[in-house]
Amino acid sequence: MADTAAKLSEIVGAEYLLAGDAIGEDYAHDEALSSEPVKPAFVARPDTAEQVAGLLKAASEHGIPVTARGSGSGMSGAARPRENGLLISFERMAAILEIDTENHVAVVQPGVSLEDLDAELAKHGLVYPVYPGELSASIGGNVGTNAGGMRAIKYGVTRNNVLGLQAALPTGELIRTGGKFVKSSTGYDLTQLIIGSEGTLALATEAILKVQPRMPHQGTVLAPFVDLDEVVRAVPKVVASGVGPLILEYIDGLTMGAITYRAQLQLGVPDEVKEKAHAYLVVQLENRSVDRLEEDIADVGELLSELGAMDVYVLEGTAANKLIDAREKAFWAAKEAGADDIIDTVMPRAALPQFMERVRAIAQENNTFVIGCGHAGDGNVHLAVLQKDHEVRDRVLHDLFEAGINLGGAISGEHGIGRKHTERFLALTDPAKVDLMRRIKTAFDPAGILNPGVLFD
Repeated sequence: MADTAAKLSEIVGAEYLLAGDAIGEDYAHDEALSSEPVKPAFVARPDTAEQVAGLLKAASEHGIPVTARGSGSGMSGAARPRENGLLISFERMAAILEIDTENHVAVVQPGVSLEDLDAELAKHGLVYPVYPGELSASIGGNVGTNAGGMRAIKYGVTRNNVLGLQAALPTGELIRTGGKFVKSSTGYDLTQLIIGSEGTLALATEAILKVQPRMPHQGTVLAPFVDLDEVVRAVPKVVASGVGPLILEYIDGLTMGAITYRAQLQLGVPDEVKEKAHAYLVVQLENRSVDRLEEDIADVGELLSELGAMDVYVLEGTAANKLIDAREKAFWAAKEAGADDIIDTVMPRAALPQFMERVRAIAQENNTFVIGCGHAGDGNVHLAVLQKDHEVRDRVLHDLFEAGINLGGAISGEHGIGRKHTERFLALTDPAKVDLMRRIKTAFDPAGILNPGVLFD
C-alpha cells in the first residue's frame, strides 16, 4: 500500500491524496438509502484530465478498484467506494471552460455543479435544461447516471443534451467523442455509450453540453383530482394537446401534504378540496410571449377540468417556484418520514394506470406503505417504500421492478442501478444483453477496476 500511495501521490501531488484518518466521512457514501458508508483506502483529487488518466493507469497496474465522485448526490450507491479502493473526487475539476453562444454549447469540467452552470448561463440568456432536482449535483455525476428530472418531458435527459466528451480510459488513454455538432454518422457513438454507464467504462473529464435560449415567462397550473388513476390517465391527453409542457408531474395526496408541510407552503387550495384530493397534477409551461403563455394556461385549465379535475389553480411566481422546489426535495421529505428505499421505475406513460394498480396490490399483499410522485410526462415514477423488514422489502422491490418491466419499462429512469439494484438488474434482464454488456465492459476496462459491483456482480 505504501508503494501505491507513493505512485498516486506522484500523479496528483501529496497534498491532494488522502489516506486513512485524513479521509472525511462524506467520501464514504452518496445519498442512497439502505447503503452502509464505506471508506476507501485512498481519495485522489486531480485537477487535470491527464492526472485522471494517470490515476486510472496506475490503478489498472496495481489492481485497485476505482470509484468516481462528483458531489455525492446520487441515489443508487454508484459513488460509494470500495474499502480497498481509490475514490477519484472531481471537486478540483470544476471549471466552466467555455460558453459558446454561436454554437449554443457550454464546455465544462465534470465537477461543475448545475447551480454554478445555471448562474453563468443566465448571464448569456441561456439555460442547460436538464433539471434532476438537486442543483448541487455535478455534470460528471449527471453524465454517469444519465440524469433526467422534471424537464425531461420537453428537453429530454442528459444523453439528449451532451454532444461530446473527453474521457479517461482505464488503460490510461484520453479520448474525445462527439463535438460541437448535433449529428454524426461516423462510427460507434461512444459518447452515448459512456453516458449512463455509471463509471464502469470510462471517466468523463470534460463535457460539451447543448444549451437553449432561456424562456422569460413561465406559468404553473395545479389540479387536484379525487383519484390517482384520473391523474395518470390525464397525462397522455395533456401531452397530446400540443402545449408542450416544461414540467408535467403527479404528486399523491400524502406526498403533497408532506412536502408542503415541510416547506411551510400555502397553495390556496381549500381544506375541503385537500381532504378529497388523493392526487395532484402539476403542469408548468414556458413561453417567450406572455400572451401565448396565458393562452396555453387557459387551454390546459379547460382540458384538466374536462378530464375530471376538482378545480384548477394558476399559481403565481413565488408559490409556483416554491412548489417546484418542494417537489424537488420530495426525497428529503420521504427520508425524514422514515422511507427505507426510493425507486424510480420507468415505463411508457400510457402504462402508468396499470402500474399504479399493481403498486397498490403489491403494497397490500406485503403490508408495506408505498407513496410517491413522479415525472408523469415521461412515465418515470418515484416511489418511497416504507418497510423495515429487509426480506419483505427485497420482495416488494423485486415485484415493483418486475411489474414495470412487464409493462414495457425498466428498473430505473434516472437514478441508475448502482450498487443497490445490481442483483435485481441481473435477475430481471435478458442474459444475452447482460453478456453483451460484460463484453463491452471488458473492452473498455480489461483489468476490471472501474466501479466493480455496479451493474455486474
